[in-house]
Amino acid sequence: MEKKEWGFANGYKVYLYTLKNKNGMTVQLTNYSGAIVSAAVPDKNGSMIDVVLGYDNLEGYIAGGSSQGALVGRYANRIANGEFTLNGKTYKLVKNCGAHTLHGGGIGFNKRVWTIDEEGENTVTFGYFSPDGEENFPGNLKVQCKYTLTDDNEIKLEYSAESDADTIINLTNHSYFNLNGVHGGSVMNTTLQIFAENYTLVTPELIPTGEIASVHGTVFDFTQPKRIGEDVDAGKIDGYDHNFLLGDPFVLRKSAYAVSPDSGITMTMFTDMPAMQLYTANGLGGEIGKDGIMMEKQTAFCLESQFCPDAPHHDNFASPVLKAGESFKSTTIYQFGIE
Repeated sequence: MEKKEWGFANGYKVYLYTLKNKNGMTVQLTNYSGAIVSAAVPDKNGSMIDVVLGYDNLEGYIAGGSSQGALVGRYANRIANGEFTLNGKTYKLVKNCGAHTLHGGGIGFNKRVWTIDEEGENTVTFGYFSPDGEENFPGNLKVQCKYTLTDDNEIKLEYSAESDADTIINLTNHSYFNLNGVHGGSVMNTTLQIFAENYTLVTPELIPTGEIASVHGTVFDFTQPKRIGEDVDAGKIDGYDHNFLLGDPFVLRKSAYAVSPDSGITMTMFTDMPAMQLYTANGLGGEIGKDGIMMEKQTAFCLESQFCPDAPHHDNFASPVLKAGESFKSTTIYQFGIE
């Protein structure tokens, strides 16, 4: 593991970590937003390919508006009308997505400098203390995410959190993947399989209606491998920003599998969260990414393990409530290979 100073943000020192396993795979991490900065994995020809979009320097992450590689919270995804009720009290949040709250509000975890809580040979643990009332969420919340690069070419994320008051929590990683490399163009030709039979219906503003529907016979059916762009190219959908139901919470399972027919690189996602958001980077465009090249729409996909969007408003979704004094623990793994 290598560590170097990367600059300053919000008055705190920021570091860049480089982890490397026995296979030559390297992962770079930073405690600014707890982000995955890069992941260089071998393609079918043995060349090392960086498959995570992002920026060349810390300034890019500070200025960026798309949560590149970041840890997101206190509540990832959307909360309808920027408010929720817990224990009979209504909490009004910052509305930063039209009439709604997205990814934690005005200043989410993706714009914070995380502490360095532990370092190891191929692991680093970032921490963040979110005080009671930050972005108007209740409870003093202590969060950690332990990153590990394994010799099985896995990026393993182990989340933990505790609060001194009842609160809601939804933590995810917002890495943008392109298995052809960061300048690999559209991901519409990437093959994707999602091990989910159901998804949550949404309004035009992407707020869940509360209805859970079968994916079968719809554009959301990835139960068998298909090109991400199969239904996009056919004009049936503009792109994906939708939530798939994986099963009961806190049961680790194979959740998704993606492969590039060009590079041969595969990515398998495992998670114990009950849902996953597939996002095809429909909002990218206008940001300068790595090597000074513009990041364009649909040149990446995100697989965001999570509780369902707007779960506080829907009793039929798995509960995101973290009780005072209880521990939240969750694991998500991105494993890379060659097909």
